[in-house]
Amino acid sequence: QGYIRQCRKHTGMFTTAQLSTIFGNIEDIYKFQRKFLKDLEKQYNKEEPHLSEIGSCFLQHQEGFAIYSEYCNNHPSACIELSKLMKQGKYRHFFEACRLLQQMIDIAIDGFLLTPVQKICKYPLQLAELLKYTTQEHRDYNNIKAAYEAMKNVACLINERKRRLESIDKIARWQVSIVDWEGPDVLARSSELIHSGELTKISKQGKSQQRTFFLFDHQLVFCKKDLLRRDILYYKDRIDMDEMAIVDTEDGRDKDFNTNVKNAFKIINRATEEIHLFCAKKPEDKKRWMEACESERRRVQEDKEMG
Repeated sequence: QGYIRQCRKHTGMFTTAQLSTIFGNIEDIYKFQRKFLKDLEKQYNKEEPHLSEIGSCFLQHQEGFAIYSEYCNNHPSACIELSKLMKQGKYRHFFEACRLLQQMIDIAIDGFLLTPVQKICKYPLQLAELLKYTTQEHRDYNNIKAAYEAMKNVACLINERKRRLESIDKIARWQVSIVDWEGPDVLARSSELIHSGELTKISKQGKSQQRTFFLFDHQLVFCKKDLLRRDILYYKDRIDMDEMAIVDTEDGRDKDFNTNVKNAFKIINRATEEIHLFCAKKPEDKKRWMEACESERRRVQEDKEMG
C-alpha cells in the first residue's frame, strides 16, 4: 500500500518490468500470509495460551510457503535495480515521501524488501524454540515437530533453488564457449552440471577417441579438445540419459566390442539396446563416473517430485 500503489501511479518514473523486478511476487506473499495469519489466530487460545495448538496450521500451509522461493531468488536482482534508481535524488525523495505518507516505520525501502527473506528463515528457528518448551505429552508436540521439519525443508528448497539458478547461469556461459555447438541448448532440458572429465570412447570398429565429457541432468555432452589450444573445445555429440542404463564392465576382452578394455563401463539404451563403451584412466575415475551417473538419475527423480 505504501510503495507499490504509489509507484504504479507514476508511470513516467517506473516501467512495469522495473516494478516486477523490484517487488517480485510480494503481493502473492501478502495474500498468502493474510490467510496463514487468520488460520494461526484461530488456533491460538487467548485465555490459555499454553494450550494453543498451532503445529497443524504450518503443516496445512507448508506447500503455500514455497512461493517465498521465487521472491528470495529474485531479491538480488531487486537490490541491483533499486540501487540503480537510488543514485538519482528524485527516486530517493519519492520513496521517502511514500514512507512518510503511509506513516511507515523508519526503515528504507530495501529494508522492507528484505523482510520476507529474513522471515522465511526465522520460522524454523522459532518452531525449534517452541518445541524446546513443549512437553512430549502436549497435544501439539508431534505437529510442532513435523512443522519444524516442514519449515526447515522450505528453507532448504529456497537455498537449493538459489544454487540451481547460479548453476544455470554458469551453464549458459559454458555453452557459449563451446565451438560448433549443434542442437538444442543444454538449458532446454538441464539445470545442473553433475560431473565432467576425460574418457576414452570406443566405437564398434574398435577405434579409440579421447573426449571431454560433461554430465548434466538428462544428458551427457562430449567435446573434442583443440590439438594446439587445449582450452578450446569443439562440440561432438550428446547422449540422452533418460533412456540409459549404466553397466559396470570387467577388465579384459569385451564380447560386445571384441576388444581389450580397462577401467571400462557401458551406457546402454534400454529401448534400442545401442551400447556406448567408455574407458577411464584410473579405477577411481571410473568409480567417480559411475557414481555420477547414479547421482544424475537420483537428481532427475527428485526434480520430478519437487516439480
